[in-house]
Amino acid sequence: MTVLLPALIPQAARSTLKKTSSKIKSTLALTLKFLQRRKNESRTRQSWVPVFAEPPAPNPNAAPASRLRSFAPITAGTQIIRLASSAAELDAAQALRYRVFYEEMGAHPTPEMLSLKRDFDQFDAVCDHLIVVDQSRESGSQVVGTYRVMRREHVRAVGGFYSASEYDVSRLASFSGTVMELGRSCVDAGYRNRATMQLLWRGIAEYTNSHGVDLMFGCASLHGTDPEKIAVQLSYLYHYHLAPEVLRAKALPERFVNMNILPKESIDPKRALASLPPLLKGYLRVGGFIGDGAVIDHQFNTTDVCIIVKTDLIADRYTRHYDIGETKAASFKQAS
Repeated sequence: MTVLLPALIPQAARSTLKKTSSKIKSTLALTLKFLQRRKNESRTRQSWVPVFAEPPAPNPNAAPASRLRSFAPITAGTQIIRLASSAAELDAAQALRYRVFYEEMGAHPTPEMLSLKRDFDQFDAVCDHLIVVDQSRESGSQVVGTYRVMRREHVRAVGGFYSASEYDVSRLASFSGTVMELGRSCVDAGYRNRATMQLLWRGIAEYTNSHGVDLMFGCASLHGTDPEKIAVQLSYLYHYHLAPEVLRAKALPERFVNMNILPKESIDPKRALASLPPLLKGYLRVGGFIGDGAVIDHQFNTTDVCIIVKTDLIADRYTRHYDIGETKAASFKQAS
């Protein structure tokens, strides 16, 4: 083994090593925080309950409405969706995000991300992470899909929602019911099919129902950073899906991009809807609304819009369609 003494390493190389070392330390700190959180949570849970799931209310006489079901994994064929329960599974989700966002979609990684081939930020260690696992996959990671979810409990540990860097989400954050932010959604290129997408949506529905979520929101993306090239899509979203005033998040003034580019009468709504990314169409089909203003994200090579969904709409448009059950549909409605 060759040992490189600092005096023999060129200045540029020392700088690179210093940055990489700093990033590794930071990643290790996040990992330790992630593991400690799960260790603390698991002390109060039965062994079969996923470490991210809320336990039932300890009072046996508590009203049913106050109880929160554990998030139960869902299996479809060889795939299963559940919550990540270890640092290794979080790492696999971050690796998948890097492959999709940076290697495939052209996002621009920081030097630290490039050296580790991982997409990560300060929110990862405190959030819950839905993962789709292909149990039959023998080579490479079995994690083929992921979604990051953040509730108010998570926000207290990190200081704010991720979307707050692009939008004024104060109206959403102060919503009287339970609020959840969705983000960092991606699926492996070989698994972008109806079955995997349905499984992701079922996982979101189960998680939402389990935690009594009334409102969910997050940033959805259109590829590219030139609003003129996606003027039809942005204008369609503005004219047909703008959120009601009480729920209307607005892009921060310094990042605001006007979505009202084309007049409503010039847009073919069916064609415009068909041209949207599948995930964004999925939100709209369950009754999603759009905030005011788009945001250019140069790092991710995208134009973002804020999506807002009330879960009582999901009860009718999604839950029954995928046969999750009338009991869960009723729970969605009771939460609204």
